[in-house]
Amino acid sequence: VETSNNIARVVVKDGNIKIACLTRSSVESSKNDLTNALRATFELIGCEVALSGDYPGWAPNMESPILQVLVEKYTALFEEQPHVAACHAGLECGILGQNYPEMDMISFGPTIKGAHSPDERASISSAQKYWKFVLEILKDIPKK
Repeated sequence: VETSNNIARVVVKDGNIKIACLTRSSVESSKNDLTNALRATFELIGCEVALSGDYPGWAPNMESPILQVLVEKYTALFEEQPHVAACHAGLECGILGQNYPEMDMISFGPTIKGAHSPDERASISSAQKYWKFVLEILKDIPKK
């Protein structure tokens, strides 16, 4: 998934309905296109639209040097290749990348099912695995 939108909250109060949406993308222009389409659709039916809380897009670098190092470390630790894929879930990476555009970074974590829904859940075994991986990564950071 490159770009998505979900209804984060619906509030009905005093005869008004307030709908908060969260639009995410790994491509900034795609996120803006979807946001503009949603705005136009709601305005066509007479709704007032206010935009806030924007997160910048982040296009992962599949040739990243740090990615290559951590793939090797993961493979050595778990004796299997990690699943490496680009997705649009790196909100923090988008913020960091906006402020530090030359920073080499990756995003990784446990298996998540039903993200951004009432059924969202994380795999405990994969969370434990990634905790072990983070501890292994930290062992190689030089001490000052």
